[in-house]
Amino acid sequence: MAKREGGDGRTLIASNKKARHEYTVLKTYEAGLVLAGTEVKSLRAGHVSLNEAFAQELDGEIMLHGLHIADWGFGDWTRHSPRRTRKLLLNRVEINRILTKLRDGGGLTLVPLSLYFANGWAKVELALVKGRRAYDKRQALAERDANREIARNLGRHLKGRQPARRPR
Repeated sequence: MAKREGGDGRTLIASNKKARHEYTVLKTYEAGLVLAGTEVKSLRAGHVSLNEAFAQELDGEIMLHGLHIADWGFGDWTRHSPRRTRKLLLNRVEINRILTKLRDGGGLTLVPLSLYFANGWAKVELALVKGRRAYDKRQALAERDANREIARNLGRHLKGRQPARRPR
C-alpha cells in the first residue's frame, strides 16, 4: 500500500533504495509518466518495482525502461504489458539539459529514485547519477555509521545521560 508523506500532497508508492547505494546522485528531476488506466490502479495498490528501471533517450524524448507495474487483477481487455517502455513528461529545456549532460560523457546515467502521487498525478523522481566504485560504497557506509553514532551520542547528551562507553 502507498505511504502518506508530509503535508505537501505527496503519497510515496515505491522507492529505489539500492540506487542511492550504487550511485552518487548529482541532480534530481521530477517527471510525469504517461500511463494506461489499469496501470494507475496498480500504482494505487502499490504493485510496482523500480529495481531494474532506467531512463534513456529515444527520438528526442526520455523514456523509462524496466519499470515493472503488475497487472491489475480486475482488468479485462484493457490490460497492459507490465514492463513496457513508458514516456516521461519533462519540459523541452529540461530534456535538452539532461541529454547534453548524458552526451558529454563521464559515465552518467538516468535512474528513477522514487515513484509517488503528487496531488493525484503519478510522478517519478529521476536522478542523474554516476556509478560508485566498491571503495566508495564502503566509505559511504562508514560515514553513515559514524553520523548515526554521533547523532545517538548527541541525543543521549541532550537527554542528560552519558554516552555509551566504547569497547576497547
